[in-house]
Order: sequence, then structure tokens, then C-alpha cells
Amino acid sequence: MFAYEFMRNAFFASTFIAIVSGIIGVFVIARQLSFLAHTLSEIGFAGASFAVFMGISPLLGMLLFTLLSSVSVGTLSLKSSKRETAISVVSAFFTGLGILFLSLSNASSRYATNILFGSIISIDQQGVYQLIGLSVIVLISVFVLYRWLAFDSFDTVGAAAQKLPTFLISILFLILLAMSVSVGAQVVGSLLVFILITLPASTAKYLGKSVLSMIAWSVGLALLGVWGGLYLSYITNWPVTFFISSIEVIIYIMVYLIKRRA
Repeated sequence: MFAYEFMRNAFFASTFIAIVSGIIGVFVIARQLSFLAHTLSEIGFAGASFAVFMGISPLLGMLLFTLLSSVSVGTLSLKSSKRETAISVVSAFFTGLGILFLSLSNASSRYATNILFGSIISIDQQGVYQLIGLSVIVLISVFVLYRWLAFDSFDTVGAAAQKLPTFLISILFLILLAMSVSVGAQVVGSLLVFILITLPASTAKYLGKSVLSMIAWSVGLALLGVWGGLYLSYITNWPVTFFISSIEVIIYIMVYLIKRRA
């Protein structure tokens, strides 16, 4: 399997994507921003479609759209009273915008499918370097902000009492989330990237007893999903996204049922 360059590239890229998604996902679940991750994935779809229309890299298009919109959309969604309305409006608009750009660019249905559902085996070496570079930026940022981010995510009242810059922390996290969505979309596509960000972290919530242990479980489960998905896709020639999502869903259901009985 590893004799093929495209499989080596796929495993390298998916490893970094799983690590980023697993770490960011823990804070997404803690901050109750799962639906925002879903919204940003649809914004990423519009960005990738715009990139196809302009003839530039889909990854750059995703980054452009998600970064520009994450702060404005996220600021609205941080307020629970406005969250559902903001998400509904933005999701509808950007989904339509993405379809429009694909139509104007005369892109084939296969290309549209790759954007929506991912095509990790088609990533070349340059694409791997781009993903690794972006992943490293996110990981370093999380490391630098970890104490503030963990405090604000798991003890909002305490963080406010300690007069931490909670609004600034939220904005910085939204930017990191936007970058993570753009990275993760390369594996499972813009439509299902929220699965890789939210499901391993949701499972880790039942298994970890501290923030660091939840992060470790989340990253481990994300790696299991992408590595297992790639292997099963290789031997069956079925879509890798199907296997990744199935693995993560099955693990979550099993852990949930076990913990419920305990």
C-alpha cells in the first residue's frame, strides 16, 4: 500500500489533519460551537467553489472565505439568543453561493463531489506541504494559547472573574477553527468536515477525565478514523469519507451505550 506515492501523501496529510481536528474539536465541544463548525464547513464549500471559478487552489479559497467570515459569523453565534438565526441565514446563503460559483465555472460534477466529500488520495506532495504548514500554525497557536483557551472553554465564569480577555480569546479561537475546517475539508470534504472535528471530541468527553486526557483521546480517535478509513478505502475502493464517518459514528455509539449502562 505504501509503495504508492498517493497513499503515502494521503497518510501524511490525514495524520496532521486528524491531530488538528482532534485538538480543536475538544474546545469546539466545550464551547458548544458544533453548529458553527458546520456553518464554516459550508462557507468553506463556497470558498472552494469560488477558487475553482477563479482558477486558484481550493484550499486558498476555503481559507479566504472561512477566515473572513469566522469573526463576523462567530461573534453573532457566540450569543445563544442569536445563534440559530445566524447559522441558518449564513448556511443558506453560502450554500447557494457555492452552487452558483460551481455553475459559473462549468466545473464537472466529479470536481464538485471532491469539494463536498473530499479526495484525500488526490493530494500531491505540494498539497501535503501546504496542509502540514497550516497544521503547524494551528498547533503552535493552540500551544501558546492553551492555558487561556482551556480556562475560558471549561470555566467561563471563572475566566470572566479572573478578568481574562474572553472576547479576544473567542475571536482567536474562531480564527483557529476556520483554519482547522479548511485543513480538515481536504480529507472528508467541506460537507462532512464537522464530523472529524466534533465526533472524536464528543467521544473523548466520555473517556477523558481532564482536558489533556480528552485531547489525547480525541486525537487518537481521529487518527484511528482517518487511518482506518484510508486502509479500508484502499482494499475496497469505496469512498474514504464513508469509512471515516462510519468508524467515528460506531465508536461514539459504542462508548455512549457503555457509559450509559455504567
